[in-house]
Amino acid sequence: MSASLRNVAIIAHVDHGKTTLVDQLFRQSGTFRDNQRVEERAMDSNDLEKERGITILAKCTSVEWEDTRINIVDTPGHADFGGEVERILSMVDGVILLVDSSEGAMPQTKFVTGKALALGLKPIVVVNKIDRPDGRASEVLDEVFDLFVSLGANDEQLDFPVLYASGRNGYASEDIDARDGTLTPLFKKIVEHVPSPEADFDGDFKFLVTLLDRDNFLGRILTGKVQSGTIKVNSPIHALDNDGKVIETGRASKLMAFRGLERVPVEEARAGDIISMAGLTVATVANTICDPSVTEPLHAQPIDPPTLSMRFAVNDSPFAGREGTKVTSRMIRDRLAREAESNVAIKITEAEDKDSFEVAGRGELQLGVLIETMRREGFELGISRPRVLFQEDEDGNRTEPYETVVIDVDDEFSGTVVEKVAMRKGEMTDMRPSGGGKTRITFSAPSRGLIGYHGEFLSDTRGTGIMNRLFEKYGPYKGKIEGRANGVLISNGTGEAVGYALNMLEDRGILFVKPQEKVYEGMIIGENAKPDDLEVNPMKSKQLTNFRSTGKDDAIRLTPPKVMTLEQAIAYIDNDEMVEVTPLNIRLRKALLDPHERKKAGRKKEA
Repeated sequence: MSASLRNVAIIAHVDHGKTTLVDQLFRQSGTFRDNQRVEERAMDSNDLEKERGITILAKCTSVEWEDTRINIVDTPGHADFGGEVERILSMVDGVILLVDSSEGAMPQTKFVTGKALALGLKPIVVVNKIDRPDGRASEVLDEVFDLFVSLGANDEQLDFPVLYASGRNGYASEDIDARDGTLTPLFKKIVEHVPSPEADFDGDFKFLVTLLDRDNFLGRILTGKVQSGTIKVNSPIHALDNDGKVIETGRASKLMAFRGLERVPVEEARAGDIISMAGLTVATVANTICDPSVTEPLHAQPIDPPTLSMRFAVNDSPFAGREGTKVTSRMIRDRLAREAESNVAIKITEAEDKDSFEVAGRGELQLGVLIETMRREGFELGISRPRVLFQEDEDGNRTEPYETVVIDVDDEFSGTVVEKVAMRKGEMTDMRPSGGGKTRITFSAPSRGLIGYHGEFLSDTRGTGIMNRLFEKYGPYKGKIEGRANGVLISNGTGEAVGYALNMLEDRGILFVKPQEKVYEGMIIGENAKPDDLEVNPMKSKQLTNFRSTGKDDAIRLTPPKVMTLEQAIAYIDNDEMVEVTPLNIRLRKALLDPHERKKAGRKKEA
């Protein structure tokens, strides 16, 4: 059986076309009927993935080509979800590395390729989007080869097969000038180049859990690759942790294999196959599920540590409980515990006051996705400004996380970008023209300085710049980094904002609220044009008199307020501020709503 089986992962930088290519593999292998209506990017099944056009969760699928079953894993391209990629690679026997014919090898390409090469996997390189007018396939191929050399690839890995493809148009070829055809060359390369799983059919059953999700009927569903032996439905099993300790015993109540986009129940699974299993209630990612006679766990890939944390607190604003259904600390604790189980890149610690939790992860996007998911589930939360996690080196010196930042920008904006990143203590390591009037600039910058920079970067480059970030190392502490230059406008009371008052406040700065919007004391309603915070009254209405004069009652024309997304709000706030997140609204507020408390805290800080 294993000779006609191949396990392969598709890895690439974000937006290089992994999920679109998988769509075409489905179509051309006959997984979808000709008349079957299938959404684009069928693998991006979660609402947030569809909205943002990115892959957040790794997913398994399977296609049949001629007599070979090919299990395919679609992996996330964002560095924030790198924890997923690392685990997945231990399930497969080969990787398809997808590279954009114009953008070339990007930071996340380096990250995932490094992990794959370290595991000894042999890549098939596919130069995708070959039909782009600004494509430079030959140069990109040289870049990939140089990348492999710099990552310490062995001779076998350096002798990689190359295909030129257009995932969207569904063709691949060994000919760099091909502009039509099918994906048959890619299927052939997978069968020829990816080894069939090394399978020990006669050994005891062993299975390493790589992914975990939940089903309302089946409970916990554990997904991974059967490393040895065979398992049948209702076979006795037990789960071991990394130290070989038995966590729980039970039975495999249901076994499922991947067939296209579906999980199909099967009676038995054999070594080499990727399956899902139900029946255990405690076992989680990185545990070994095995025959009760087995006492040695399988080796689980260590995960890179989290670099950023935020405080998730119970919402204590005057509007708490009005818009969400899940508002207590117990509900928040249970939800975060569930998240930490399935997402090993996240660490949760409870604060002493029991009303807040420190959630550490890989980056702003990863934590932002978690908050947005909870918000849609009906939670109300208070979120603090992200802070980086410091460490100490052997000599006791403080170290902080650094990121490699690769920026593609129009030539005219490159000076502004270099200046802004330098202000945030970033150091330029490379700068080169990338063609078409664009420049590619590479920086090494402390993560702390990059918090909140993305919005400013888009404004500075008129929305045309592309910024990619990737964790690089822990390096020396860079000292104080200047934060937001402007203060905020704070409401001094609770009620409804009035157009007359907002009209008066427009001269003070940029407003975040519109007339008739509910506000409360301590809520941030705008950005002050000056560096200090300013308390204002957005509810002040016009004094009515008996006098009438021309021009007195001109219609008020307000500038539309600045509406922030969740990520923009989190990036905007300062250390003494919070974001109030509810299913209906995102509000900015001071952590201490009472002005006297704020003054006291300010004096204490100065002292």
